[in-house]
Amino acid sequence: MSTVATDNVALVRSAYEAFGRGDIPAVIDFLDPDVLWVETDGGPYGGIYRGPQAVLEGIFARVGDEWDGFVVDVERMVSEGDTVVGICTYRGTYRATGRAMVARVVHVWEMRDGRAARLEQFVDTEQLNAAVR
Repeated sequence: MSTVATDNVALVRSAYEAFGRGDIPAVIDFLDPDVLWVETDGGPYGGIYRGPQAVLEGIFARVGDEWDGFVVDVERMVSEGDTVVGICTYRGTYRATGRAMVARVVHVWEMRDGRAARLEQFVDTEQLNAAVR
C-alpha cells in the first residue's frame, strides 16, 4: 500500500472513530468544503447532500435525533490511491418504533488534500426501512 493510501486509511479511520465518540464536529471538519455525500436511494436518508452543513443537517442531526445506540462497526478498510472503501455494519434502534436494526454497508470515500471530497454509501435499505416502519 502506498504512503498516500496508508495516510488516507488513517484519516478515514479517524473519522469513524470520531463518529463513534460522538465527536460530530471532528467528522464535519474532515469533510471538504465542497463534499458530495451520496446516500443510497430508497432508504430514510437517500439522496445527495452537498457541503458539510447539508451533511450535518440531513444526516448526522437526523440520525442523532431518530436513533438510540446508532453505531458504525468497521470490519475492514481497503484503499487504492485516493479511494478508501469501508466495509461496515450499522446498528441501532429507531426511537419512534423501538425497532432494532442491523444493516451491512459499504462506504466509498474519495479523498482530496487530506479531506473527504466525496462519500458514496451502499446500504441494505430494507433493514433501515424495516426499523423505521
